[in-house]
Amino acid sequence: MSDAWLVGRARELIAAVQRQEFDKQLEIVAIMDELLEETLRRGEPTLVAQLLRASAFARLVTRGLAAEAEPRLDEMLAHTRRHGLSLLRADAHALRGRRLVLAAQEDAALTEIARALAILDDSTIPDRQVGVRNWNRMQSMALIDCWIVLNQLGVYEAAEEVISRAHQAIRESASPHEITLQLMNRVKMLLGWGLRLERIEQYDEAAEKFRTAASMSVAAEGPFAESLFPRKAGVSAVDQVGVLASALALHNPAAEHVDRLKQMHRGHHFPHEQEIVAIALARCLDRSGRREEALDVLRETRKAMSEDISQPSMRLNIARELARLDTTPDYASGASKSLIDYATTLESEMWTLRESQIATLNARREHERLSAEHGAITQQALQDPLTGLPNRRALDERLRALASSADAQPLAVGLVDLDGFKGVNDKQSHAEGDNVLRVVASTLRDALRGDDVVARYGGDEFIVLLPGAPASAAKMALGRAVKSVAELPHHLSHGVTLSIGLVSLRPQERAEQVLARADAAMYEAKRGGGNQVASANSMAGDAGASWPAESIPADPSWGVEEPT
Repeated sequence: MSDAWLVGRARELIAAVQRQEFDKQLEIVAIMDELLEETLRRGEPTLVAQLLRASAFARLVTRGLAAEAEPRLDEMLAHTRRHGLSLLRADAHALRGRRLVLAAQEDAALTEIARALAILDDSTIPDRQVGVRNWNRMQSMALIDCWIVLNQLGVYEAAEEVISRAHQAIRESASPHEITLQLMNRVKMLLGWGLRLERIEQYDEAAEKFRTAASMSVAAEGPFAESLFPRKAGVSAVDQVGVLASALALHNPAAEHVDRLKQMHRGHHFPHEQEIVAIALARCLDRSGRREEALDVLRETRKAMSEDISQPSMRLNIARELARLDTTPDYASGASKSLIDYATTLESEMWTLRESQIATLNARREHERLSAEHGAITQQALQDPLTGLPNRRALDERLRALASSADAQPLAVGLVDLDGFKGVNDKQSHAEGDNVLRVVASTLRDALRGDDVVARYGGDEFIVLLPGAPASAAKMALGRAVKSVAELPHHLSHGVTLSIGLVSLRPQERAEQVLARADAAMYEAKRGGGNQVASANSMAGDAGASWPAESIPADPSWGVEEPT
Protein backbone atom coordinates (compact mmCIF):
# COMPACT_ATOMS: atom_id res chain seq x y z
CA MET A 1 0.00 0.00 0.00
CA SER A 2 1.56 3.27 -1.12
CA ASP A 3 1.03 6.51 0.78
CA ALA A 4 -1.07 7.81 -2.14
CA TRP A 5 -3.26 4.69 -1.95
CA LEU A 6 -3.87 5.23 1.77
CA VAL A 7 -4.95 8.84 1.21
CA GLY A 8 -7.16 7.87 -1.72
CA ARG A 9 -8.79 5.05 0.24
CA ALA A 10 -9.50 7.39 3.14
CA ARG A 11 -11.18 9.84 0.74
CA GLU A 12 -13.39 7.06 -0.64
CA LEU A 13 -14.43 6.02 2.86
CA ILE A 14 -15.19 9.62 3.89
CA ALA A 15 -17.51 9.89 0.89
CA ALA A 16 -19.16 6.55 1.72
CA VAL A 17 -19.64 7.00 5.48
CA GLN A 18 -21.89 10.03 5.00
CA ARG A 19 -24.64 8.00 3.33
CA GLN A 20 -24.75 4.59 4.96
CA GLU A 21 -26.77 2.72 7.54
CA PHE A 22 -25.42 2.78 11.08
CA ASP A 23 -23.92 -0.74 11.01
CA LYS A 24 -22.06 0.05 7.78
CA GLN A 25 -20.80 3.32 9.29
CA LEU A 26 -19.32 1.38 12.21
CA GLU A 27 -17.51 -0.91 9.77
CA ILE A 28 -16.06 2.11 7.97
CA VAL A 29 -14.90 3.63 11.28
CA ALA A 30 -13.05 0.37 12.06
CA ILE A 31 -11.38 0.37 8.63
CA MET A 32 -10.35 4.01 9.13
CA ASP A 33 -8.66 3.05 12.40
CA GLU A 34 -6.73 0.26 10.66
CA LEU A 35 -5.50 2.73 8.03
CA LEU A 36 -4.51 5.14 10.80
CA GLU A 37 -2.48 2.44 12.57
CA GLU A 38 -0.62 1.74 9.34
CA THR A 39 0.23 5.42 8.83
CA LEU A 40 1.43 5.74 12.43
CA ARG A 41 3.85 2.88 11.75
CA ARG A 42 5.17 4.70 8.70
CA GLY A 43 5.49 8.00 10.55
CA GLU A 44 5.23 10.39 7.58
CA PRO A 45 3.84 13.58 9.25
CA THR A 46 1.40 14.76 6.55
CA LEU A 47 0.02 11.27 6.01
CA VAL A 48 -0.52 10.80 9.76
CA ALA A 49 -2.40 14.12 9.99
CA GLN A 50 -4.64 13.23 7.03
CA LEU A 51 -5.60 9.87 8.52
CA LEU A 52 -6.21 11.41 11.96
CA ARG A 53 -8.62 13.75 10.20
CA ALA A 54 -10.34 10.90 8.39
CA SER A 55 -10.75 8.88 11.60
CA ALA A 56 -12.21 11.90 13.45
CA PHE A 57 -14.48 12.86 10.54
CA ALA A 58 -15.98 9.36 10.32
CA ARG A 59 -16.95 9.58 13.99
CA LEU A 60 -18.44 13.07 13.67
CA VAL A 61 -20.92 11.86 11.05
CA THR A 62 -21.78 8.58 12.83
CA ARG A 63 -24.58 8.75 15.39
CA GLY A 64 -23.33 8.45 18.96
CA LEU A 65 -19.59 8.55 18.15
CA ALA A 66 -18.95 12.31 18.10
CA ALA A 67 -17.36 12.27 21.56
CA GLU A 68 -14.83 9.68 20.33
CA ALA A 69 -13.61 12.22 17.76
CA GLU A 70 -12.27 14.54 20.47
CA PRO A 71 -9.03 12.67 21.37
CA ARG A 72 -8.23 12.25 17.67
CA LEU A 73 -8.76 15.96 17.05
CA ASP A 74 -6.56 16.79 20.06
CA GLU A 75 -3.86 14.49 18.67
CA MET A 76 -4.25 15.99 15.20
CA LEU A 77 -3.87 19.52 16.56
CA ALA A 78 -0.75 18.65 18.59
CA HIS A 79 0.76 16.72 15.66
CA THR A 80 0.16 19.49 13.11
CA ARG A 81 1.60 22.12 15.44
CA ARG A 82 4.70 20.00 16.03
CA HIS A 83 5.33 19.47 12.33
CA GLY A 84 4.28 22.90 11.03
CA LEU A 85 1.34 21.58 8.94
CA SER A 86 -0.66 24.81 8.82
CA LEU A 87 -3.53 23.74 6.54
CA LEU A 88 -4.22 20.56 8.46
CA ARG A 89 -3.93 22.48 11.74
CA ALA A 90 -6.64 24.84 10.45
CA ASP A 91 -8.73 21.80 9.55
CA ALA A 92 -8.33 20.42 13.08
CA HIS A 93 -9.79 23.67 14.46
CA ALA A 94 -12.64 23.51 11.91
CA LEU A 95 -13.53 19.96 12.90
CA ARG A 96 -13.39 20.97 16.56
CA GLY A 97 -15.94 23.63 15.66
CA ARG A 98 -18.16 20.96 14.15
CA ARG A 99 -17.88 18.88 17.30
CA LEU A 100 -18.81 21.90 19.44
CA VAL A 101 -21.92 22.58 17.32
CA LEU A 102 -23.02 19.00 17.98
CA ALA A 103 -22.58 19.77 21.70
CA ALA A 104 -24.66 22.98 21.38
CA GLN A 105 -21.65 25.18 22.19
CA GLU A 106 -22.19 27.64 19.35
CA ASP A 107 -20.04 30.47 20.65
CA ALA A 108 -17.07 28.17 21.22
CA ALA A 109 -17.64 26.70 17.75
CA LEU A 110 -17.39 30.17 16.16
CA THR A 111 -14.13 30.76 18.05
CA GLU A 112 -12.66 27.57 16.55
CA ILE A 113 -13.76 28.63 13.05
CA ALA A 114 -12.19 32.05 13.58
CA ARG A 115 -8.92 30.34 14.53
CA ALA A 116 -9.09 28.11 11.47
CA LEU A 117 -9.78 31.02 9.09
CA ALA A 118 -6.99 33.10 10.63
CA ILE A 119 -4.51 30.28 9.93
CA LEU A 120 -5.84 29.89 6.39
CA ASP A 121 -5.59 33.65 5.79
CA ASP A 122 -1.87 33.41 6.54
CA SER A 123 -1.28 30.17 4.59
CA THR A 124 -1.34 31.46 1.03
CA ILE A 125 2.03 30.21 -0.30
CA PRO A 126 2.00 26.50 -1.24
CA ASP A 127 4.56 24.20 0.38
CA ARG A 128 6.74 22.81 -2.42
CA GLN A 129 7.26 19.62 -0.47
CA VAL A 130 3.51 18.97 -0.54
CA GLY A 131 2.95 20.03 -4.16
CA VAL A 132 0.59 22.72 -5.44
CA ARG A 133 -2.31 20.36 -6.23
CA ASN A 134 -2.25 18.63 -2.84
CA TRP A 135 -1.82 21.99 -1.11
CA ASN A 136 -4.89 23.37 -2.88
CA ARG A 137 -6.88 20.24 -2.06
CA MET A 138 -6.02 20.44 1.65
CA GLN A 139 -6.84 24.16 1.65
CA SER A 140 -10.22 23.50 0.04
CA MET A 141 -10.91 20.66 2.50
CA ALA A 142 -10.23 22.91 5.51
CA LEU A 143 -12.41 25.68 4.07
CA ILE A 144 -15.29 23.26 3.47
CA ASP A 145 -15.06 22.05 7.07
CA CYS A 146 -15.29 25.70 8.17
CA TRP A 147 -18.23 26.22 5.82
CA ILE A 148 -20.16 23.29 7.30
CA VAL A 149 -20.18 24.91 10.73
CA LEU A 150 -21.12 28.37 9.41
CA ASN A 151 -23.92 26.83 7.36
CA GLN A 152 -25.23 24.86 10.34
CA LEU A 153 -25.38 28.07 12.39
CA GLY A 154 -27.12 29.97 9.56
CA VAL A 155 -24.33 32.54 9.12
CA TYR A 156 -24.82 32.46 5.36
CA GLU A 157 -22.87 35.54 4.21
CA ALA A 158 -19.72 34.27 5.88
CA ALA A 159 -20.47 30.75 4.61
CA GLU A 160 -20.76 32.10 1.05
CA GLU A 161 -17.34 33.74 1.30
CA VAL A 162 -15.73 30.57 2.63
CA ILE A 163 -17.29 28.21 0.05
CA SER A 164 -16.21 30.60 -2.73
CA ARG A 165 -12.62 30.42 -1.45
CA ALA A 166 -12.84 26.65 -1.39
CA HIS A 167 -13.96 26.68 -5.02
CA GLN A 168 -11.13 29.03 -6.01
CA ALA A 169 -8.57 26.75 -4.35
CA ILE A 170 -9.35 23.79 -6.60
CA ARG A 171 -10.92 25.39 -9.68
CA GLU A 172 -8.04 24.38 -11.96
CA SER A 173 -7.46 20.83 -10.72
CA ALA A 174 -10.77 19.69 -9.22
CA SER A 175 -11.81 16.08 -9.73
CA PRO A 176 -15.45 15.17 -10.55
CA HIS A 177 -15.95 14.23 -6.90
CA GLU A 178 -14.68 17.61 -5.68
CA ILE A 179 -16.86 19.45 -8.21
CA THR A 180 -19.91 17.43 -7.07
CA LEU A 181 -19.13 18.17 -3.42
CA GLN A 182 -18.83 21.89 -4.12
CA LEU A 183 -22.15 21.98 -6.02
CA MET A 184 -24.02 19.97 -3.37
CA ASN A 185 -22.68 22.19 -0.60
CA ARG A 186 -23.62 25.38 -2.41
CA VAL A 187 -27.11 24.06 -3.15
CA LYS A 188 -27.59 23.14 0.52
CA MET A 189 -26.42 26.60 1.60
CA LEU A 190 -28.63 28.44 -0.90
CA LEU A 191 -31.73 26.50 0.18
CA GLY A 192 -31.11 27.22 3.86
CA TRP A 193 -30.43 30.85 3.01
CA GLY A 194 -33.63 31.12 0.96
CA LEU A 195 -35.72 29.64 3.79
CA ARG A 196 -34.08 32.07 6.21
CA LEU A 197 -34.93 35.02 3.95
CA GLU A 198 -38.57 33.90 3.81
CA ARG A 199 -38.74 34.07 7.60
CA ILE A 200 -38.23 37.84 7.43
CA GLU A 201 -40.54 38.15 4.41
CA GLN A 202 -37.84 38.82 1.81
CA TYR A 203 -39.58 36.58 -0.69
CA ASP A 204 -38.04 37.91 -3.90
CA GLU A 205 -34.53 37.40 -2.58
CA ALA A 206 -35.50 33.91 -1.34
CA ALA A 207 -36.92 32.99 -4.76
CA GLU A 208 -33.63 34.02 -6.39
CA LYS A 209 -31.69 31.73 -4.02
CA PHE A 210 -34.00 28.83 -4.91
CA ARG A 211 -33.64 29.54 -8.64
CA THR A 212 -29.84 29.54 -8.43
CA ALA A 213 -29.88 26.32 -6.38
CA ALA A 214 -32.10 24.62 -8.98
CA SER A 215 -29.73 25.52 -11.81
CA MET A 216 -26.78 24.15 -9.80
CA SER A 217 -28.69 20.91 -9.22
CA VAL A 218 -28.99 20.42 -12.96
CA ALA A 219 -25.26 21.19 -13.37
CA ALA A 220 -24.38 18.50 -10.81
CA GLU A 221 -25.66 15.64 -13.01
CA GLY A 222 -22.45 15.16 -14.99
CA PRO A 223 -19.79 15.20 -12.24
CA PHE A 224 -22.02 13.19 -9.85
CA ALA A 225 -21.90 10.20 -12.23
CA GLU A 226 -18.08 10.12 -11.76
CA SER A 227 -17.92 11.02 -8.06
CA LEU A 228 -16.92 8.83 -5.12
CA PHE A 229 -20.38 9.05 -3.50
CA PRO A 230 -22.35 5.76 -3.29
CA ARG A 231 -24.83 5.95 -6.16
CA LYS A 232 -27.05 3.91 -8.48
CA ALA A 233 -25.71 3.59 -12.02
CA GLY A 234 -27.93 5.10 -14.69
CA VAL A 235 -30.08 7.02 -12.17
CA SER A 236 -30.00 10.82 -12.28
CA ALA A 237 -28.48 12.79 -9.43
CA VAL A 238 -31.77 14.51 -8.54
CA ASP A 239 -33.29 11.05 -7.98
CA GLN A 240 -30.53 10.11 -5.53
CA VAL A 241 -29.51 13.27 -3.65
CA GLY A 242 -32.11 14.93 -1.46
CA VAL A 243 -30.81 18.51 -1.59
CA LEU A 244 -30.67 18.44 -5.39
CA ALA A 245 -34.25 17.20 -5.66
CA SER A 246 -35.36 19.71 -3.01
CA ALA A 247 -33.83 22.59 -4.98
CA LEU A 248 -36.02 21.81 -8.00
CA ALA A 249 -39.08 21.45 -5.75
CA LEU A 250 -38.55 24.65 -3.76
CA HIS A 251 -37.94 26.59 -6.98
CA ASN A 252 -41.23 25.32 -8.45
CA PRO A 253 -43.37 23.37 -5.93
CA ALA A 254 -45.61 20.93 -7.81
CA ALA A 255 -47.16 17.46 -7.64
CA GLU A 256 -44.56 16.08 -10.07
CA HIS A 257 -41.92 16.16 -7.31
CA VAL A 258 -43.95 14.33 -4.64
CA ASP A 259 -43.13 10.70 -5.42
CA ARG A 260 -39.39 11.38 -5.75
CA LEU A 261 -39.26 13.38 -2.50
CA LYS A 262 -41.28 10.76 -0.62
CA GLN A 263 -38.74 8.09 -1.50
CA MET A 264 -35.89 10.34 -0.39
CA HIS A 265 -37.68 11.30 2.82
CA ARG A 266 -37.85 7.62 3.77
CA GLY A 267 -34.34 6.71 2.56
CA HIS A 268 -30.79 7.39 3.67
CA HIS A 269 -29.56 10.96 3.68
CA PHE A 270 -26.40 12.93 3.46
CA PRO A 271 -25.83 14.84 6.72
CA HIS A 272 -28.39 17.59 7.40
CA GLU A 273 -30.52 17.16 4.27
CA GLN A 274 -33.56 15.39 5.76
CA GLU A 275 -35.04 18.65 7.04
CA ILE A 276 -34.74 20.36 3.64
CA VAL A 277 -36.33 17.34 1.94
CA ALA A 278 -39.22 17.46 4.44
CA ILE A 279 -39.93 21.15 3.78
CA ALA A 280 -39.75 20.68 0.00
CA LEU A 281 -42.07 17.64 0.18
CA ALA A 282 -44.53 19.47 2.43
CA ARG A 283 -44.77 22.41 0.00
CA CYS A 284 -45.37 20.11 -2.96
CA LEU A 285 -48.03 18.17 -1.03
CA ASP A 286 -49.72 21.42 0.00
CA ARG A 287 -49.64 22.69 -3.60
CA SER A 288 -51.37 19.41 -4.59
CA GLY A 289 -54.18 19.96 -2.08
CA ARG A 290 -52.84 17.42 0.42
CA ARG A 291 -52.21 19.69 3.41
CA GLU A 292 -52.81 17.09 6.10
CA GLU A 293 -50.15 14.85 4.57
CA ALA A 294 -47.83 17.86 4.46
CA LEU A 295 -48.41 18.55 8.15
CA ASP A 296 -47.76 14.89 9.00
CA VAL A 297 -44.40 15.05 7.20
CA LEU A 298 -43.39 18.20 9.09
CA ARG A 299 -44.53 16.90 12.46
CA GLU A 300 -42.66 13.65 11.93
CA THR A 301 -39.51 15.57 10.99
CA ARG A 302 -39.82 17.92 13.96
CA LYS A 303 -40.08 14.89 16.25
CA ALA A 304 -37.02 13.30 14.62
CA MET A 305 -35.09 16.55 15.14
CA SER A 306 -36.07 16.87 18.80
CA GLU A 307 -32.68 15.58 19.98
CA ASP A 308 -30.64 17.17 17.17
CA ILE A 309 -29.36 20.54 18.34
CA SER A 310 -26.77 20.95 15.60
CA GLN A 311 -28.93 23.05 13.24
CA PRO A 312 -30.73 25.83 15.12
CA SER A 313 -31.61 27.71 11.94
CA MET A 314 -33.15 24.66 10.25
CA ARG A 315 -35.17 23.82 13.36
CA LEU A 316 -36.76 27.26 13.09
CA ASN A 317 -37.50 26.66 9.42
CA ILE A 318 -39.46 23.52 10.31
CA ALA A 319 -41.34 25.35 13.07
CA ARG A 320 -42.22 28.22 10.74
CA GLU A 321 -43.40 25.84 8.02
CA LEU A 322 -45.73 24.16 10.49
CA ALA A 323 -47.08 27.53 11.67
CA ARG A 324 -47.63 28.58 8.06
CA LEU A 325 -49.61 25.49 7.07
CA ASP A 326 -51.41 24.76 10.34
CA THR A 327 -54.02 27.52 10.29
CA THR A 328 -56.42 25.94 12.76
CA PRO A 329 -57.41 28.78 15.13
CA ASP A 330 -56.99 28.42 18.86
CA TYR A 331 -60.57 29.14 19.91
CA ALA A 332 -59.75 28.73 23.60
CA SER A 333 -57.25 31.58 23.72
CA GLY A 334 -57.89 33.45 20.52
CA ALA A 335 -54.15 34.07 20.41
CA SER A 336 -53.36 32.71 16.97
CA LYS A 337 -52.87 36.06 15.22
CA SER A 338 -51.01 37.55 18.16
CA LEU A 339 -48.74 34.53 18.29
CA ILE A 340 -47.85 34.91 14.61
CA ASP A 341 -47.12 38.62 15.11
CA TYR A 342 -44.88 37.79 18.04
CA ALA A 343 -43.07 35.14 16.00
CA THR A 344 -42.41 37.71 13.26
CA THR A 345 -40.97 40.13 15.81
CA LEU A 346 -38.84 37.37 17.26
CA GLU A 347 -37.53 36.54 13.81
CA SER A 348 -36.48 40.16 13.29
CA GLU A 349 -34.61 40.08 16.59
CA MET A 350 -32.89 36.85 15.58
CA TRP A 351 -31.88 38.46 12.29
CA THR A 352 -30.16 41.22 14.25
CA LEU A 353 -28.45 38.58 16.39
CA ARG A 354 -27.27 36.88 13.21
CA GLU A 355 -25.63 40.09 12.00
CA SER A 356 -23.98 40.36 15.40
CA GLN A 357 -22.60 36.84 14.95
CA ILE A 358 -20.99 37.87 11.65
CA ALA A 359 -19.39 40.92 13.28
CA THR A 360 -18.14 38.76 16.16
CA LEU A 361 -16.70 36.20 13.77
CA ASN A 362 -14.82 38.87 11.79
CA ALA A 363 -13.48 40.48 14.98
CA ARG A 364 -12.27 37.13 16.36
CA ARG A 365 -10.79 36.22 13.00
CA GLU A 366 -8.71 39.40 12.91
CA HIS A 367 -7.69 38.92 16.54
CA GLU A 368 -6.56 35.36 15.85
CA ARG A 369 -4.67 36.47 12.75
CA LEU A 370 -2.80 39.19 14.64
CA SER A 371 -2.10 36.82 17.55
CA ALA A 372 -0.78 34.21 15.15
CA GLU A 373 1.35 36.82 13.38
CA HIS A 374 2.87 37.96 16.68
CA GLY A 375 3.45 34.38 17.77
CA ALA A 376 5.04 33.51 14.43
CA ILE A 377 7.52 36.38 14.68
CA THR A 378 8.49 35.31 18.21
CA GLN A 379 8.71 31.67 17.18
CA GLN A 380 10.86 32.40 14.11
CA ALA A 381 13.56 33.86 16.32
CA LEU A 382 13.78 30.59 18.31
CA GLN A 383 12.93 27.98 15.68
CA ASP A 384 14.97 26.21 13.02
CA PRO A 385 13.08 26.89 9.76
CA LEU A 386 13.94 23.54 8.16
CA THR A 387 12.97 21.09 10.91
CA GLY A 388 10.70 23.19 13.10
CA LEU A 389 12.83 22.28 16.13
CA PRO A 390 14.26 24.83 18.57
CA ASN A 391 17.39 26.49 17.16
CA ARG A 392 20.74 27.08 18.85
CA ARG A 393 19.56 30.27 20.52
CA ALA A 394 16.56 28.51 22.00
CA LEU A 395 18.79 25.62 23.07
CA ASP A 396 21.13 27.94 24.98
CA GLU A 397 18.18 29.46 26.86
CA ARG A 398 16.68 26.08 27.69
CA LEU A 399 20.02 24.60 28.79
CA ARG A 400 20.62 27.54 31.17
CA ALA A 401 17.13 27.15 32.63
CA LEU A 402 17.45 23.39 33.17
CA ALA A 403 20.97 23.65 34.60
CA SER A 404 19.71 25.98 37.33
CA SER A 405 16.62 23.88 38.15
CA ALA A 406 16.93 21.31 40.93
CA ASP A 407 13.93 19.43 39.52
CA ALA A 408 15.79 18.83 36.25
CA GLN A 409 18.74 17.07 37.89
CA PRO A 410 20.35 14.84 36.83
CA LEU A 411 20.41 16.45 33.38
CA ALA A 412 21.56 14.21 30.52
CA VAL A 413 22.90 15.88 27.36
CA GLY A 414 23.20 14.07 24.03
CA LEU A 415 24.93 15.29 20.87
CA VAL A 416 23.49 13.60 17.77
CA ASP A 417 25.31 13.35 14.45
CA LEU A 418 24.02 11.67 11.27
CA ASP A 419 26.07 8.82 9.82
CA GLY A 420 26.21 8.84 6.01
CA PHE A 421 24.46 12.15 5.58
CA LYS A 422 27.13 13.66 3.34
CA GLY A 423 26.54 10.86 0.84
CA VAL A 424 22.87 11.81 0.59
CA ASN A 425 23.74 15.40 -0.35
CA ASP A 426 26.45 14.30 -2.79
CA LYS A 427 24.62 11.42 -4.51
CA GLN A 428 21.02 12.60 -4.27
CA SER A 429 20.58 16.34 -3.82
CA HIS A 430 20.57 18.97 -1.10
CA ALA A 431 16.77 19.02 -1.34
CA GLU A 432 16.68 15.29 -0.57
CA GLY A 433 19.16 15.92 2.24
CA ASP A 434 16.75 18.48 3.70
CA ASN A 435 13.96 15.88 3.55
CA VAL A 436 16.14 13.41 5.46
CA LEU A 437 16.86 16.03 8.14
CA ARG A 438 13.13 16.67 8.55
CA VAL A 439 12.31 12.97 8.86
CA VAL A 440 15.15 12.31 11.31
CA ALA A 441 14.19 15.34 13.41
CA SER A 442 10.58 14.14 13.58
CA THR A 443 11.60 10.56 14.44
CA LEU A 444 14.02 11.74 17.13
CA ARG A 445 11.38 13.99 18.66
CA ASP A 446 8.70 11.28 18.68
CA ALA A 447 11.03 8.70 20.27
CA LEU A 448 11.53 10.77 23.43
CA ARG A 449 9.36 12.10 26.24
CA GLY A 450 7.26 15.21 25.88
CA ASP A 451 9.42 17.29 28.24
CA ASP A 452 12.72 16.25 26.63
CA VAL A 453 14.28 18.95 24.45
CA VAL A 454 15.41 18.21 20.89
CA ALA A 455 17.15 21.12 19.13
CA ARG A 456 19.01 21.52 15.86
CA TYR A 457 22.60 22.44 16.66
CA GLY A 458 23.70 23.09 13.10
CA GLY A 459 24.23 21.18 9.85
CA ASP A 460 23.40 17.53 10.55
CA GLU A 461 23.87 17.78 14.32
CA PHE A 462 21.17 17.84 17.00
CA ILE A 463 21.26 18.30 20.77
CA VAL A 464 19.00 16.40 23.16
CA LEU A 465 18.38 17.48 26.76
CA LEU A 466 16.78 14.89 29.05
CA PRO A 467 15.87 16.51 32.40
CA GLY A 468 15.68 14.22 35.42
CA ALA A 469 17.19 11.32 33.49
CA PRO A 470 19.82 9.11 35.14
CA ALA A 471 22.59 8.04 32.78
CA SER A 472 21.33 4.50 32.21
CA ALA A 473 17.77 5.61 31.48
CA ALA A 474 18.97 8.37 29.15
CA LYS A 475 21.16 5.89 27.30
CA MET A 476 18.26 3.51 26.79
CA ALA A 477 15.98 6.32 25.59
CA LEU A 478 18.55 7.54 23.08
CA GLY A 479 19.13 3.93 22.04
CA ARG A 480 15.46 3.77 21.18
CA ALA A 481 15.88 6.86 19.00
CA VAL A 482 18.87 5.27 17.25
CA LYS A 483 16.83 2.14 16.58
CA SER A 484 13.82 4.13 15.29
CA VAL A 485 15.96 5.98 12.75
CA ALA A 486 17.75 2.79 11.68
CA GLU A 487 14.37 1.14 11.01
CA LEU A 488 12.99 3.97 8.86
CA PRO A 489 12.06 3.00 5.28
CA HIS A 490 15.02 3.56 2.97
CA HIS A 491 13.13 6.03 0.77
CA LEU A 492 12.75 8.27 3.83
CA SER A 493 16.21 7.92 5.46
CA HIS A 494 18.44 6.86 2.53
CA GLY A 495 20.27 4.65 5.02
CA VAL A 496 21.27 7.46 7.40
CA THR A 497 21.83 6.37 11.02
CA LEU A 498 22.69 8.15 14.29
CA SER A 499 25.87 8.42 16.34
CA ILE A 500 25.13 9.90 19.76
CA GLY A 501 27.49 11.11 22.46
CA LEU A 502 25.90 11.14 25.91
CA VAL A 503 27.11 12.93 29.08
CA SER A 504 25.57 14.25 32.27
CA LEU A 505 25.87 17.89 33.29
CA ARG A 506 28.36 18.51 36.13
CA PRO A 507 27.80 21.06 38.88
CA GLN A 508 28.85 24.58 37.79
CA GLU A 509 29.68 23.32 34.31
CA ARG A 510 29.24 25.84 31.46
CA ALA A 511 27.24 25.04 28.34
CA GLU A 512 30.26 24.96 26.04
CA GLN A 513 32.03 22.54 28.37
CA VAL A 514 29.25 19.98 28.56
CA LEU A 515 28.70 20.19 24.80
CA ALA A 516 32.43 19.67 24.18
CA ARG A 517 32.35 16.50 26.29
CA ALA A 518 29.23 15.30 24.43
CA ASP A 519 31.01 15.98 21.14
CA ALA A 520 33.98 13.86 22.23
CA ALA A 521 31.64 11.01 23.21
CA MET A 522 29.89 11.28 19.84
CA TYR A 523 33.19 10.76 18.02
CA GLU A 524 33.70 7.70 20.19
CA ALA A 525 30.41 6.37 18.78
CA LYS A 526 31.63 7.19 15.26
CA ARG A 527 34.87 5.30 15.82
CA GLY A 528 32.84 2.31 16.98
CA GLY A 529 31.10 2.15 13.61
CA GLY A 530 28.19 4.55 14.19
CA ASN A 531 24.52 3.67 14.68
CA GLN A 532 24.97 3.65 18.47
CA VAL A 533 25.17 5.65 21.70
CA ALA A 534 28.51 6.25 23.44
CA SER A 535 28.69 7.58 27.00
CA ALA A 536 31.59 9.32 28.74
CA ASN A 537 32.00 11.09 32.11
CA SER A 538 28.30 10.55 32.67
CA MET A 539 27.88 11.24 36.35
CA ALA A 540 28.69 14.56 37.95
CA GLY A 541 30.32 12.79 40.85
CA ASP A 542 32.40 10.41 38.71
CA ALA A 543 34.62 12.72 36.69
CA GLY A 544 37.02 9.91 35.87
CA ALA A 545 34.42 7.35 34.90
CA SER A 546 33.64 6.57 31.29
CA TRP A 547 31.88 3.93 29.24
CA PRO A 548 33.20 2.55 25.97
CA ALA A 549 30.97 2.85 22.93
CA GLU A 550 28.01 0.48 23.14
CA SER A 551 25.60 -0.78 20.53
CA ILE A 552 21.86 -0.18 20.70
CA PRO A 553 20.41 -1.55 23.96
CA ALA A 554 18.44 -4.76 23.55
CA ASP A 555 15.64 -3.37 25.69
CA PRO A 556 15.32 0.37 24.91
CA SER A 557 12.68 1.06 27.56
CA TRP A 558 12.28 4.44 29.18
CA GLY A 559 12.27 5.34 32.83
CA VAL A 560 14.86 2.89 34.21
CA GLU A 561 16.42 4.24 37.38
CA GLU A 562 20.10 4.16 38.36
CA PRO A 563 20.95 1.15 40.56
CA THR A 564 21.52 2.04 44.20
